[in-house]
Amino acid sequence: MTQLWVLLFIITVIFLIYKNASLYVFTIGLAAFGVLASHFSPINPNIIIGFWLALAALLFFNTPIIRYQLFSRRLFKLYKKLAPSISQSEKETLEIGDPWWEAELFRGRPDWSRLHNYPIPQLSAEERAFIEGPVEELCGLIDDWNITHTLHDLPPTIWDFLKTHGFFGLVLPKAYGGKEFSALAHSEIIAKLTPRSISVASTIAVLNSLGPGELIMQYGTQAQKDQYLTKLACGEEIPCFALTNPEAGSDATAIPDYGVITAKQINGQEIIGITLNWNKRYITLAPIATVLGLAFKLYDPNHLLSHVTDRGITCALIPINTKGVTIGRRHLPLSAVFQNGPTQGNDVFIPLDYIIGGAEKIGHGWQMLMECLATGRAISLPSSSAGTTKAVTIASGAYARIRQQFGLPIGYFEGVEVLLARMAGNTYVSEAARIMTASAVDAGLKPAIASAIVKYHVTEQCRKTVNDAMDIHGGKGICIGPRNYLARNYQCAPISITVEGANILTRNVIIFSQSLMGCHPYLASLVKAADNKNYKEGLTQFDKAFFGYVGYFISNLLRAPLLALTQGYLIYTRGTHRKLQRYYRRINRYCSAFALVTDITVITLGKQLKRREQICARLGDILSLLYLSSCVLKRFNDEGEPVEDLPLINFVLQDMLYQVEQRFISLFNNFPHRWTSRFMRALIMPLGSAMREPSDKLKEKVANLLMSATSTRDRLAKGVYLADVPNNPIGQLEAALPVIIAAEPLYQRIHAAQKEGRLELEDAMSIEHQFQIALRESIITDDEYQQLLQARELYLEIIAVDDFEKM
Repeated sequence: MTQLWVLLFIITVIFLIYKNASLYVFTIGLAAFGVLASHFSPINPNIIIGFWLALAALLFFNTPIIRYQLFSRRLFKLYKKLAPSISQSEKETLEIGDPWWEAELFRGRPDWSRLHNYPIPQLSAEERAFIEGPVEELCGLIDDWNITHTLHDLPPTIWDFLKTHGFFGLVLPKAYGGKEFSALAHSEIIAKLTPRSISVASTIAVLNSLGPGELIMQYGTQAQKDQYLTKLACGEEIPCFALTNPEAGSDATAIPDYGVITAKQINGQEIIGITLNWNKRYITLAPIATVLGLAFKLYDPNHLLSHVTDRGITCALIPINTKGVTIGRRHLPLSAVFQNGPTQGNDVFIPLDYIIGGAEKIGHGWQMLMECLATGRAISLPSSSAGTTKAVTIASGAYARIRQQFGLPIGYFEGVEVLLARMAGNTYVSEAARIMTASAVDAGLKPAIASAIVKYHVTEQCRKTVNDAMDIHGGKGICIGPRNYLARNYQCAPISITVEGANILTRNVIIFSQSLMGCHPYLASLVKAADNKNYKEGLTQFDKAFFGYVGYFISNLLRAPLLALTQGYLIYTRGTHRKLQRYYRRINRYCSAFALVTDITVITLGKQLKRREQICARLGDILSLLYLSSCVLKRFNDEGEPVEDLPLINFVLQDMLYQVEQRFISLFNNFPHRWTSRFMRALIMPLGSAMREPSDKLKEKVANLLMSATSTRDRLAKGVYLADVPNNPIGQLEAALPVIIAAEPLYQRIHAAQKEGRLELEDAMSIEHQFQIALRESIITDDEYQQLLQARELYLEIIAVDDFEKM
């Protein structure tokens, strides 16, 4: 009997630790167990006494005053000496953004019912009508070859169309003449336009993303809103925003551009304003802008406004015609011709009311920019990249089915099947992440971490997909001209990789460092406690965070190996698709493993972690892949769990969870402390690797979904401009696909007749001549002959490339 109660005690302790019960709940739970055991079991009195003594110690820790005096004060004093100092910009960054679903993944306990209960993202009737009307019409007007190689700008007809139909004010309030569209609608519009022309799409994206319009809308004074928003919405004012300096790109807080609070005599009256000097580059719309948003460091050396000299990064709005403002010559980013260029300012004097938000927003510029970037980065680049990925994937599936070599469509060769499967997977993931993250913005959140994840991974997936498409198309892909629907996307892929935070920085630093502070339940509180000038408040904050952290760590220390040993079968997955339950369990298992490995890494490396970029990158990759896997599950659920998509879903999730394991292994192999690495590996992967790469058979199934008229292919193509019109080669390719597929049985009948000796054909004979002989020998009918000629004509047009006169 004693052994049974000891076993029950162990189970109770494990259960409470597994559930991460608070210290109070843990104490109450053990007290209840002790009462029951004392009453119903003749346990050795010495065991009972020991148990109640241990319980008394727990009660001691539950008394804040005693705990503060004997433990927390000493620990807090030591911690303040060891804690790394943080800069003002880092302090502001801690407050920026809203942790969302990625926080549940980070903490190791995602609630899948919560994910699937998020509202299904949907367009309003007005937004849908705009996309089906003006956006569709704009796609038909675009001739990107002419824009890029002849005009080097958008033609006047498109500029007028954009202004007339309100493309400049998609997200601005209706009260000021804007459309007031959702983030989802904004995202859909950019995704649809980008494959048609990156120059058109980039122009619209910048007008509606991080820039003066959004900054004024969020932070501007009422006078600034009244002065500018209506003019911005109709295109009377063209805005740009200047942040990047030649000497400060990714390190934006180090911008040398500065302003000095100055008193100046104007018309016999002393005006307190700012004298500015700046040198900016890579500024989209700068060459045609009428109003310039500017980020600069502000100083008050003469203390005209306060006793503080360094007032911090500030943002202002300056008319281009202000004396001293210069707009330089245009940049040409990889031959894309959206307006982009440098700007300089030399001793430019502006009044204080040019500051966005007025004088009270002095020094708030960095926070304003980061908050806007948290939302803007979730829309523009993920949308443009996802749209490109969709378009080139659909085109490649059709081309691989149409283009023949060695008597077979090239898509039936295993090497091409691998590429098609990977492209289809990237398309599904990119679109799922784009939609889910846009829905967070529409929920009123500023998803700084999620936006960094989708910005990095969706742009990288786009680059890989375009590379795969180029490999499939071969010579057709490298001969640039109006027929080539890949070259511009291939040429411009690095643009999205570079802007709004270079991808190297985003992967190696931003994703993990922001999530560590934003998603960890206790670390941010510990950092703030060390920096708190009020000792009593800091101690209370530290005490709560420290003991919470201890319980959280112990819980993960037990939970992660348990889930690893059981392959996640301790996870409750009711309400999820039966065939996908194993993925939900494995994601939970890896989330728990990630939470534990993160804490061990933080505790082990401490201050060194900032310099261990590769460690941070691998941890960031794990969190990102778990987030993207969640997006896939959410999309599949929201679309009604179509069974036709299951091969694609299985491929995507197997591939991403395999990559998660590989990141863990790479982390362990490169961890600087050997014994810590072995300890983590033993806890996280006690049975070795559990995931394998998707099989060749599964890749073949996915590739076939992309090369045939399937509902899965239709869902992947949703939002791509597929009209069969001139200057839209993807639409022409899509229109040709069913005609050529329908003719395949006729080709096969002719070849079968030849093989059986009923039809004599010579190798040197043209295809068209073979059709004539087959008709003459009654192998095919007149209608079938015409069908073959039409398919042949379309085939030759599809594989054709452009040629030019001698240059």
